[in-house]
This record gives sequence, C-alpha cells and structure tokens, in this order.
Amino acid sequence: MHPSVRPVIHHLSQPSARCFSTTTPALARPSRSALKYFHRDIPPYPYGPSLLYKQSNFGLYGGVRPQFGNKVSERNEIKTRRKWVPNIHEKRLWSVAMNRYLRVKVQARVLRTIDKEGGLDEYLMGESHARIKELGMEGWKMRWRLMQTGWWMDRVKRRRLELGLRPEGVDMVLSDAELLGEEEVDEVEQEKNEEKREEELEEEREEAREDNGGGEVRFTDEERDRITESDPRTRTGSQTARESAQTEAQIQEMQEQREGAAKPRRSIWRRLMGR
Repeated sequence: MHPSVRPVIHHLSQPSARCFSTTTPALARPSRSALKYFHRDIPPYPYGPSLLYKQSNFGLYGGVRPQFGNKVSERNEIKTRRKWVPNIHEKRLWSVAMNRYLRVKVQARVLRTIDKEGGLDEYLMGESHARIKELGMEGWKMRWRLMQTGWWMDRVKRRRLELGLRPEGVDMVLSDAELLGEEEVDEVEQEKNEEKREEELEEEREEAREDNGGGEVRFTDEERDRITESDPRTRTGSQTARESAQTEAQIQEMQEQREGAAKPRRSIWRRLMGR
C-alpha cells in the first residue's frame, strides 16, 4: 500500500467527531437537567414537575395527560386499544408586561382560557390554587418573570393604595397622582391633615392637663376653631364647614319666607272660590 494512502484509511477507520451543533447546550440536556438549568434562579414550584408526562413541563398544557382506552367496533364489538393525545399547538402570544411576543407550546383549552381572562399576563397571574396547579413548570417560570417587570410593580402599588397600605419595599414607576388621580390624592392628603390635627389637639390637652394638675381638660368650640385656624393645613376644612352651615341656614330662611308669602294668596283664592 502506498504510504500516502495509509493516513487516509487510518483517519476513516476512527469514529468521526462533530465539530459543530445547531442545538443549544441547554436544550440538548435531559429533561431533569434542563429543568434545573431553566429554574436555577426561580423559587421552587409548589407542586413539582410532572413525572408521568415530562413534556408538559415545557409548555402550558393545563395539567392534561394522554388518555388510554378502547376503540369498540359497532358490528362485532371488538375492542382495540388506543390513545388520546392532548391537542397541543405552538403559538406566539403577546405579553403586555414584557412588551414582546412569547413562543410557547399551549393546549387548545388553555388558549380559550387565555382569551377569556383577557391575555397571557392575566392568565399567568391568577391567584387561585387551581390556576397555579394548572400552570405547570413552564407557566411558573413565566409567572416569575412577569413579577419582575414594572407592570406588576405598578399593579401591586395600586392595589396597596386601594387597601390603604403604604407601598413600602417596592420600586415603582408611576406616581400616586397617575395611579389614583388628583381628587383621590387630595382626599388622602386631607385625611393625613386631619390626623395631624387630632395629634396636635391631644398634645394641647396633655399640656393643659399638666398645668391643671392632672385634671381632665376639654376644649371649647372657640378654642378648637382657634387651633384649627392657626394651622394652615386644616384651615380650609373649618371654613368650608362654616360656609356650608351658613348656606343651609340661608336656604331655610328663604323657604320659610316663600311659604309665608304663599299662604295669604292661597287663602284669598279659597275665599274667591267659596263665593
């Protein structure tokens, strides 16, 4: 054999090694290793991965699995074993929170549920135990990603403000005026001013009680108005109360005057009708 041919034959006899791959290393791993890789920075899923239908861990399958049964002949009732596979589609679903499309494997029934809820984000952020169990490993991962966006942060802040809680420990994007509106913000400020006013009145009582030797002290209406007028934050509230009381008194006087002027006219008319 010619010496120039021997290296070629020796090279062909060895098993060929691939020098490139079109599959990412994360996707080339087994299902268990891939789940650990994709969920390494995510809190553990409370219901754990599916061990019977492993591909449901990588899509929104809604908790379904293949069903097994018999196909019965109508003529001689011969039974043949068969399997029903879930109706799975690969779709591009729009996420408002992430502002982009997400490609995911989703079941047909889950698609109808997403349309009913009003979008992918609303479906993933469901709070019931049945919804969290239905999400699976892939839905749990997408839910965690949504919770890191500004859309979810603003939603949490809005809900805390509606419940009367202060949004502490959460970085927000929108301001209070943009979330609640100027009127509701004014109401909140007015409530805060009233609380401060009550605190100041309590301090005044404590000082007067100390000066009085520990006896009970009660403020009169004039003293309360004086303290209120001295505070620029609560001055508008007392003025508004006085104006409303004066307006009601004026309206009542006008109604009494009208009734008094209308009584003689009615009596004259009755006299004429009696004649």
